Amino acid sequence: MKCIDLNCDLGEGCGNDAELMPLISSANIACGYHAGNIDTMKRTVDLAIEHGVAIGAHPGYPDRENFGRTSMNLSAEDTRDIIADQIRKLTDITNTAGALVSHVKLHGALYNQSAKDAELAAVIAKTVHGIDPELVLFGLSGSHSIREAKKVGLRTASEVFADRTYQPDGSLTPRSQNNALITDENSAVEQVLDMVKYGRVRSTDAIMISIEAESVCIHGDGKRAVEFASLIRRRLDESGILIKAI
Repeated sequence: MKCIDLNCDLGEGCGNDAELMPLISSANIACGYHAGNIDTMKRTVDLAIEHGVAIGAHPGYPDRENFGRTSMNLSAEDTRDIIADQIRKLTDITNTAGALVSHVKLHGALYNQSAKDAELAAVIAKTVHGIDPELVLFGLSGSHSIREAKKVGLRTASEVFADRTYQPDGSLTPRSQNNALITDENSAVEQVLDMVKYGRVRSTDAIMISIEAESVCIHGDGKRAVEFASLIRRRLDESGILIKAI
């Protein structure tokens, strides 16, 4: 049976975490830099434990004003420090709760920069491996994030997006462009099924490109995130695809 992970960025103050958690298999929990705080992290961890959802750290740039979606050019040392600090904050909470952090997924601009920048991706991969070599690194399918993580021996999850459009080179369409987001739930579902069942996605130039899908991201901050997640989950179930954490 074909399996797929459904992940969602949570603990970001969007108010729908309790509704989304039963629909997913992996939760990426904001660690206080781009959003969230110790209290929201604790609540989100408790929700994940309650629903048997895998817990992941979701580190971003220290940029709450722009929700971590503005690129920054930090030194390698500063990059290591902010990622390590965020993962360890969440790990302290999961240890107290009797749970484990299973994966790391970067947020926003940090995610997108590392997907395109091999040097940055290498710094991140080595940092995560140094904290815990058993952690799984989530990264954009076909990106430097995945390649550099594999080089240092990390397990990876090639991530695809339900609500984002793709460029012909497999990168995500920048949010600054009008066609970056998919707002129609049926279009999002069809894109997910194409990626999961057939390993392909239609780019903005109407070209079908190959893509590896191991985890599907549903953004928790979307206006209709719960509706998207519910429909995607139902259609995957109807297609005989097992929803399972990495």
